[in-house]
Amino acid sequence: MSAPGSFVKVVSDERFMAAAIAFARRGLGVTSPNPAVGCIIVRDGQIIGRGATQPGGRPHAETVAIADAGEAARGATLYVTLEPCSHHGVTGPCAHAIVKAGIARVVSAIEDPDVRVAGRGHAMLRDAGIEVRAGVGAQAAYRANLGHILRVTQGRPMVTLKLAETADGFAAAASPHDARLMITGLAANNRVQIMRAMHDAIMVGVGTILGDDPLLTVRLPGLEASAPLRVVLDTHLRLPLRSRLVATVAERPVLVIAGEGASLEARVALEARGVAVERVPLDAHGHVDLAVALGVLAQRGVTRVLSEGGPHVGAQLIEAGLADEVVLMRGEKMLGREGLPALDDLARARLSDPSRYSHVEDVQLGADRMARYERNL
Repeated sequence: MSAPGSFVKVVSDERFMAAAIAFARRGLGVTSPNPAVGCIIVRDGQIIGRGATQPGGRPHAETVAIADAGEAARGATLYVTLEPCSHHGVTGPCAHAIVKAGIARVVSAIEDPDVRVAGRGHAMLRDAGIEVRAGVGAQAAYRANLGHILRVTQGRPMVTLKLAETADGFAAAASPHDARLMITGLAANNRVQIMRAMHDAIMVGVGTILGDDPLLTVRLPGLEASAPLRVVLDTHLRLPLRSRLVATVAERPVLVIAGEGASLEARVALEARGVAVERVPLDAHGHVDLAVALGVLAQRGVTRVLSEGGPHVGAQLIEAGLADEVVLMRGEKMLGREGLPALDDLARARLSDPSRYSHVEDVQLGADRMARYERNL
């Protein structure tokens, strides 16, 4: 039987790690290409320092927390959501900073799969005589770090797919001449703005641009500085030069991912206006290969992508196993006539398959409902 003191320590570890993970999530969308890490330092049950990876990925969470704690860090316990780095990059290793600060104990959620770390950070700490406990809060930390993990292990960012549907399951009316549907209300739309701010890139298909001419920016008070990369999947380079995306490229970057055979003339015209263009192979259906497109984004340092690309792109992502999180916003009103389904039957069946996805959240947002699914890892 474990000693009472050991049980208390375990419970405290879980509680403080949960706080560190919640703190880490504040950095989602602003730290790429580095992971969004959270760190807190505790002495005698009190938090004496805390830190999160700063915008742009530097400085790291551990060094921020150590600076916050000051001399009080000596002999304390440090909680961190990802293994401290052990390699020299722009700055020195966080593991060295922890040793230098005199930390007595480190509780780490997960090992960093980056080959430059991969257990070496924990080993450095143990070699310096620091007690290390790893694996606390591992499942939640893995989800929070999924973009970083997939980028270094699979060469792609994590993908959140967001779709809006009417109460009878449609994303749009069948006729292209119908006015754009306003499916959800203010509360749901504000949640989407927050989601945008928590991702490095917003991705849509060119059909969404042709139909709606969106800006794809973050428009909530306090979040105006968020500038996710705006990505358009555009096989044949049909993005209009007069679109709002092109008109605002000097304010917010735009990347178009086109097929290998796309028009050179269209590419030159877009690039002359400041739009970046990448060409990739086509899939078996003659569209931009999504897996390759995501690889292009990973090479650019993107770790988290929010896809608002509509039913076609959404179905492709689900069927290819590339949609790591799926958010369905369901409005209260029926379309009541022929329309374009938000998801085709196959994609909806896969989303409902418990061997593929877990339904983890269902909440009311004003008059609308939000259902959130996570791909089983």
